[in-house]
Order: sequence, then C-alpha cells, then structure tokens
Amino acid sequence: MEASHTTERPLRCGVLGCADIAWRRMLPALAAAPGVEPVAVASRDPARAERFAAAFGCGTAGYEELLASSGIDAVYVPLPPLLHAEWVERALRAGKHVLAEKPLTHDPEHTGHLLRLAAERGLVLLENVAFPHHDQHASVRKMLADGVIGEVRDFAAAFTIPPLPEDNMRHRPDVSGGALLDMGLYPVRAALHHLGPDLRVLHAVLRLRAGTGLVVAGRILACTAAGVTADLSFGMEHSYRTSCEFAGSTGRLTLDRAFTPPPDHRPVLRVERQDHREEITLRADDQFANVVRAFERAVRTGSGTGDASESSLRLARLLADVEQKAVLITR
Repeated sequence: MEASHTTERPLRCGVLGCADIAWRRMLPALAAAPGVEPVAVASRDPARAERFAAAFGCGTAGYEELLASSGIDAVYVPLPPLLHAEWVERALRAGKHVLAEKPLTHDPEHTGHLLRLAAERGLVLLENVAFPHHDQHASVRKMLADGVIGEVRDFAAAFTIPPLPEDNMRHRPDVSGGALLDMGLYPVRAALHHLGPDLRVLHAVLRLRAGTGLVVAGRILACTAAGVTADLSFGMEHSYRTSCEFAGSTGRLTLDRAFTPPPDHRPVLRVERQDHREEITLRADDQFANVVRAFERAVRTGSGTGDASESSLRLARLLADVEQKAVLITR
C-alpha cells in the first residue's frame, strides 16, 4: 500500500502598508518562507502597491478589501506606529492573525487591549522585534549562564544612526515619529531580554527637536531588583552604532551589530578577562526569516506567543515610564 501524502496549505498573508522595512526585510522573508504565501499588498498609493506586488509575486487590494478577504489568513502591519492600534484591532476583529511592526502600539493600554483581544479570539499577535530571534543572542545568553564573565553587574546598549533626510517619516509627529519608539526601543528591549522581566526605569534624559518636539536622542538608566544596572542610549543624530556590552565580576563581553545584522553577517563576540582577550566568530543567521518561522509556527500549532506577548506589554510599560520620568531638553 502506498503511503498517503498531504500537503499543508501555505499561510496566506496580506500586507497593510508599503513601508521601507516591508520592502527591504519582511516581504523578502515572507516570500522566501516555504510555508507562507504573500497574497496581496495594500497601500494608499496604488503605484507603490503595484511596485511591491510585482516584485513579490502577489496582488493588490484596498485595506478594507484585504481584511475582508476569506483568502487571507494573516496580515503583516508595517504602518506608522500611530496607526498600529487601529489597524491591528481591525485585523483581529476580521479574524486575521497579525504580525505587527514594532512598537505594537504607542502606549501600554492599547498594547494590553490588543494582546487580550487576540487571546480571546484565539489569534496570534506578534510584535516584530526581530533581534531576539537571532542566534547571536542565544549564544550570549548561554555564555553568560556558563559564567564566562562571572556574575553580570552592569549592562549597556546603544542604537544610534546618522541624521536622516528632512522628509523621513521619523521626523513627523503626526505618525508618532522620533527616536524613542524607533531606535530607543531596541536597547530597552535588549535589557529586558537579557536582564529579565523585573527591569525598571530609574531616570532618563530625552533631547527634543525645537519646533516639532520630537525625541531625537536619549539616555536611560534602569536596573533590576538585584541591582544590575542598564545604561541605554539611542539617537538619530549620531554615528551608526548598535551594540551590547555586559560587565561581570570577572570580565566583560561585547557584541557589535547587536540589532541589525545582515543575514550573511557572522557576528563576533569579544570576551575580556584579566590577561585574556578572545574573539568568537558565530555563524550567520537571518533574524527576519526566524521571525516569520516563529509566527507561522504559532499560527499552525495554536501555541500562541507566550513570553513574546508578555515582553511586548512590559516593553510598552517601560517606554511609557521613560517618557514619564525623563528630563526633557529642547535644542
């Protein structure tokens, strides 16, 4: 008797919005995933939607049409942050699983509401913070657990980028632009990822741009209940830097390209102890492909997003605490 074979239907995805991150990273990852099929792209700009659709072999649709389609199981939402709460909720109420760009929303109440709504409806809602899905962070965690630098005493992380063109979306207050929800999110999320859920914000300084009031840079001091400190910096008027550093009782571990490594990049961990210097080259990994796999797996297994959902809510609360406790400096 011949064995029977069944082919699992691809997870059919729509895309709400034609942001740069969708073009450069997420649509290529969705199109390349064996179990995922991009079906349609929606945009307020029809020509832009057509260009995306032609590049990734899918169709175009209006926002409402896409959500109403029975031929779409899930949506990816790369809209500006201020629009996330509305369109993620619409997608969930339309019965779609959702992969949403970070930040999930711009405040903890909206974030909590959407996570509860997804859970109530048995749907997957995953915030697309990609870097924790990269193997280099699992390697860091293992080395720290193995005591390579003793007990962790202090943590530092930075995400800074050079000045952007004036017409860049991050300069627009009407769509929740600014550096805190874009670059600042990364070092805060890294501290949460590596130091644990009891992290709390002690103090912050935010530099605002005169005229718009947008956050262009900042520094945050946080700590855990055990007294491990986190020094977190970010900005969009700097040289490019994405790094994490752990200072321990017997040494120091540093990781460059901590948040945005290209898929072919082989990360280098640097370990320094008394009279010892070591560089460890890790394997290349594709964090965006890993996010897509995690999302697809959660949808197919019904396992939900568990720790990721809790981290999204804690992250939203920490970012709100930064805004509440910060000293504001306008320049």
